This record gives sequence, C-alpha cells and structure tokens, in this order.
Amino acid sequence: MLDSAFQALADPTRRAVIERLCGGPASVSELARPFDMTLAAVGQHIQVLETAGLVRTSKVGRVRTVQVEPAGLREAEAWLTARRTHLEQQLDRLAEVLTEQSRSLRTPPERTPTDATSKSKSDESKSNKE
Repeated sequence: MLDSAFQALADPTRRAVIERLCGGPASVSELARPFDMTLAAVGQHIQVLETAGLVRTSKVGRVRTVQVEPAGLREAEAWLTARRTHLEQQLDRLAEVLTEQSRSLRTPPERTPTDATSKSKSDESKSNKE
C-alpha cells in the first residue's frame, strides 16, 4: 500500500487533488475545474488515488463525491517521519563529530613536563655541537 501511495503522489495533478480535498469533500466535476483535461482523465487520477488508499468516493444519484482517506495519508506520513527521525539523528551525530574535530584543531596540544625536558635537552645538544 505504501508503494502505491507514493506512486500516486508522484503525479502533480494527483497531489493537487489531494491538496484540494484537504479542504473538504468535492465532486469529480469540482475537482476537474482547475485542470485542462477531460472529466474522464480526472476520474482516472481519482481512481489511482482511491486504489492507493488515499481517497474514497461515494455516489449519490449522479454525483460522485471524493474525500481524503486520512488512514492512507497517515501511513505515508509515518514512514516519512521515521526516515526523517533517523536522518536527523545521523546529522546530529555528524555535527557532534565535526564540533569535536574543530575544537581539537583549534586547541594546541598541552605540553607535558617530559616534552619540555626533552626539548631543552635537544636544544642543549644542538648548542653544544655548534
């Protein structure tokens, strides 16, 4: 179901239909008005959305009404949220690593007394050779 939902949402016309339906139910003819396509073509888009579980239709007399199916949208949203959460955690960890590296590059290493003694002995031997 998730694959078909994303496949259905890949089309800009179907995304526009979903956006319109978020404002409330509409007839197929109302949904077709803003598009430069036949009523039959809009009907096919609605069929794809319905098959994907993103909308549901009902027919009263000659009027077919379409409305959003919240459960279908929630499934896609949950999948996206899980991916976003994982990605944000990875980016947070990367930021921590980069911050640590940046700090270590800015702060010179502390000299230990052993380092100072070694350096002074090394300096003495150089000056004795001269």
